[in-house]
Amino acid sequence: MHSDSTSRAMDTVGRMRSAVSIGLLAAWTIPAMVQAAPYLRCQLEQGGTTLVQEFAPVADPYGVESIDLNGRFRFKAVVIGDERKIQYIKLYTYYQTARRLLLVHEVKHLSPELPTGTSALALTGQNYVYSPGKEREFQYSCSLIGGTP
Repeated sequence: MHSDSTSRAMDTVGRMRSAVSIGLLAAWTIPAMVQAAPYLRCQLEQGGTTLVQEFAPVADPYGVESIDLNGRFRFKAVVIGDERKIQYIKLYTYYQTARRLLLVHEVKHLSPELPTGTSALALTGQNYVYSPGKEREFQYSCSLIGGTP
């Protein structure tokens, strides 16, 4: 009898060790399989206001909303891609007139190089955009941030 209960206890310990081993293996491999997507971080400046905005990759460019900047400009960053590759980035700046939005600046970056790890890679440098007629200024600069921890 004693050997029967000892055998069951050893069997239970063996199953627990297997469960712990599987849990540890999953804990080590799941983070390696989960890769965060890179994203675009832009610093937007207009009329004394500074905003930092982040833009994740999307599949549909038409769902991306523009950002209002003091009721004078609107900025839109479209990042098309996924966690492995950015196909392109399009940046738009619109001036807001009384009746409509007027596109005053557009730039397209095709297949930009992705930074390694979680480092940043300057993409645009400092850009200056001016409104027609009133000479209002909008500035922006954007960097790609790596998503892999």
